[in-house]
Amino acid sequence: MLAACVKSSQKIRLALNWKPDPQFGGFYAAPYQEHGLDVEILPGGAGTPTIQMVGAGSAEFGVVSADELVVARSQGNDVVALFAVFQNNPQGIMVHASRKLKNLGEVLRSGTVALQRGLPYARLLERKYGFDKVKIVPSPGGDISAFLNDKNFAQQCFIMSEPLTAKHQGADVQVFPVSAIGYNPYTTVLATAGDSLRKDPARATAMVAAVREGWRAYLDDPRPTNRQMNQLNPSMAADVFAEVAEAQKPLIETEDTRRNGLGSMTKERWETLIAQLKDLGDIQKAPAAEECFRSL
Repeated sequence: MLAACVKSSQKIRLALNWKPDPQFGGFYAAPYQEHGLDVEILPGGAGTPTIQMVGAGSAEFGVVSADELVVARSQGNDVVALFAVFQNNPQGIMVHASRKLKNLGEVLRSGTVALQRGLPYARLLERKYGFDKVKIVPSPGGDISAFLNDKNFAQQCFIMSEPLTAKHQGADVQVFPVSAIGYNPYTTVLATAGDSLRKDPARATAMVAAVREGWRAYLDDPRPTNRQMNQLNPSMAADVFAEVAEAQKPLIETEDTRRNGLGSMTKERWETLIAQLKDLGDIQKAPAAEECFRSL
């Protein structure tokens, strides 16, 4: 019934902020046409400005993070979150298990830590624990060679990425999630422009329904979609696609999503994030939490 209300002849662009990989599995598995949508997925890369693309109208939908959306809204970019894939933030700090560290505070007591100091969670770590007892170096991105060669080297990571690579290369890895310090913004968030949402709410509703179905299908059986994404991104091996898809499941499907549906968000989580970013000085004027997201 809903699909009939959507103008299927219009090409809809969905901008990703990285190359095709399991974090986008549900977007590739989504049955868009069944919901009257003609969707073109635009793969991204490092620094792809998806939030600006959505705000400017060069993509009708985009994948962003909740913290960048709050900052964008505080600067006048009317972008609205519709569906949050990762309920728990996948960022963390990985260390060698042989160090027998118990928490992030202990990680920051000795050795070298590679991270992006400008990120909100890094500044929260510095405020909470201080960086005076460790050597802070820039994040090497996905390169783990320094980590493999130095038992006292720790680095920021995505929980389902660099640690798996390190384990494949023989390292015994322990990961401390950033969410342990209370910084837990939604990530891999489907967003659209507020003006577009107001003008065509049926399209946004159909998009969310398709994406929710896609994620359900991908979580239940990622294999067909992994094969599709592997063709688009052959730099990631097929077995790695499978391993990452399995590792990310607990970050996507939680007690909250079992109760409220995949991709669901709460006003309380947005309020917490907004308060943290305000406290850090990342935003001057705090946007209203209820304006940052829409439940469809």
